[in-house]
Amino acid sequence: MPIASNSTVNQLDGLDQELDTILTSFDTSYAWNYGSVKDGLRDLYEKAKRDQWNGTEQLAWSTEVDPEHGILPEMLNPLQGYAPYDRLTEREKNRLRHAQVALQLSQFLHGEQGALIVASQLVGAVPWIDAKYYAGTQTMDEARHVEVFSRYLNEKLEWQWPINENLKELLDATIKDSRWDFKYLGMQIVIEGLAMAAFGNLYQITSEPLLKELVHYVMRDESRHVAFGVLSLSDYYKDMPANELRDREDFILYACELSRDRLVGDQIAHAMGWNREEVRQQVLASKPFMDFRRSLFMRIVPNLKRLGLLSPRVRDAFDRLGILEFEDADPEAQDRALGLA
Repeated sequence: MPIASNSTVNQLDGLDQELDTILTSFDTSYAWNYGSVKDGLRDLYEKAKRDQWNGTEQLAWSTEVDPEHGILPEMLNPLQGYAPYDRLTEREKNRLRHAQVALQLSQFLHGEQGALIVASQLVGAVPWIDAKYYAGTQTMDEARHVEVFSRYLNEKLEWQWPINENLKELLDATIKDSRWDFKYLGMQIVIEGLAMAAFGNLYQITSEPLLKELVHYVMRDESRHVAFGVLSLSDYYKDMPANELRDREDFILYACELSRDRLVGDQIAHAMGWNREEVRQQVLASKPFMDFRRSLFMRIVPNLKRLGLLSPRVRDAFDRLGILEFEDADPEAQDRALGLA
């Protein structure tokens, strides 16, 4: 069973420690008007200051964690019913469960590092002082998220996976684009909108107390980050020329398709030596996974509608993706249901 070998784990750890450098360029703006320009941003900044937390002191790191049991329920495993998986021994299935948890949390970790980089770029790129204030607090938030996910993976799971290629492509596109509103769209609206839905799902299904508390703290921050994007971009697209709006539509569709296509079990299939297409079809046909995959967009679609970006072209594409049903969802109500508001 390839995934169970120590050499595989060590090889994956080595890959993840490599430095990856990309070339970026964007306009940096001083904002000499120190008054409030965008409604709501100063209040959001005040909330961010009040809600700072210290992951070293406020999380119960002494909690014993069994990475093979009690983190994700087996009944939701999309590989159930796949013959090569069903033939595994109970010990091998437990090891695979460990791998799946480590893989999911590794992608959260890598996404948070991408968010850290984008937030730091926004400090310089955004044109209002309130937005610079808030982007500064978000940079601190994202550093803390990287810290706690990395610690959980290394101390509790002792297993870290490389970044998924589709997530890496989306992060690179967001980081390298020179336009500040694309950074908001890529990170605050799409990536963090997806993360909030995934975190919410994990928070509801996990029975591991340390991870549950960690995710809840992170979600409190991420809820503000999504609001930061929505507030900053409000009315920005109202009178934008059609050709420039089409660029935004293209980016939204590209980002959502990349996000959808990364959740198909490719990394597990490769590590196990299983047929990649067979695993893909098994995962895509799994009822729990289909529900989870659709629900990931329940925050993105209504926020795009608020921003005036749910154009006929985007609506048609979202209808084909099966996610248009979320256009009237209420992200604030979702936050209240999770105890975040």
